[in-house]
Amino acid sequence: MANIVVCHGGWGGSWAWRLMRAPLRARGHELFAPTYTGLGDRFRCLSPSIGLSTHIEDVIATIFHEDIMDIVLLGHSYGGMVATGVADREAERVTQIVYLDAFVPEDGQSTLDFQSPEERERLREVVDRDGAGWLVPPTPLSADLPPERAAWLKARRMPQPLRTFEEPIRLTGAGAGLPRSYIYCIRKPPGDAFASVAARCKNDPTWQYREIDSDHTPNATAPDRLADLIDELITARR
Repeated sequence: MANIVVCHGGWGGSWAWRLMRAPLRARGHELFAPTYTGLGDRFRCLSPSIGLSTHIEDVIATIFHEDIMDIVLLGHSYGGMVATGVADREAERVTQIVYLDAFVPEDGQSTLDFQSPEERERLREVVDRDGAGWLVPPTPLSADLPPERAAWLKARRMPQPLRTFEEPIRLTGAGAGLPRSYIYCIRKPPGDAFASVAARCKNDPTWQYREIDSDHTPNATAPDRLADLIDELITARR
C-alpha cells in the first residue's frame, strides 16, 4: 500500500479527486488530497496575499497532522509546482514523485515562467478585466469532456490568486534525488503548456515516463485508467 498525497491542479480542490478514491483504494492505496487555501471548501480564506508558498504549506500541514510517511507525491498541472516544493521540504517522508500533466520547476521558477511573454500579457489583461486585478479565472475546459462532467467541473472550479502563479519556487535541493515519474495526457491540442515538459522527462532516463489517452483531467474523466497507471508506477519503484 502507498500513501498517495495529491497536490491538485489550479482552480481545483480535494473534490476534483473524489472519483479516484475508490479505484486507488481497490488497488491497495490510501489517498490524501488537501484543498489549498482559498479554493474549494476553503474559498472563504481567499485573499490577494495567497501565493505558491501558501499552497506548499497547506500540503505540508496535512502531512504533519495526519502523520503520513512513505508518501507518493502526485502533482497535477499547477500542482507540480506545489509537489516540488513539498518534496524539497519533506524529502525524508517522500518515496517518489509522480507528475501528472504538470509543471516541473527548477529553483527560482514560477508558473508564469512556463508561458511565453505573449501568454503572460494576455493573462494579465484577463486578470485586470475579469479578476479585479488579482484573481485568475479558471481556464476553459476541454471540448471533449462529456457535458455532464464538464458541468460538474465548471460548477466547482474557482478563481485563484495571481500571486500563486507569479511567486517563484525556492528549493534547497533536498528532494532532487527522489525517484520521479511523468504521466502525459495526449488528448490535447499540439503544443500545449505541458508538451515541452513531458518531452524533457521522456528523454531523461532517470524518469519513468508514461502517456494516457485522456484530456487534461483524467482524474475526473478516466479514473480507472489513471489508477492503473499510478499503481504501475508505484509498483515499479518498490
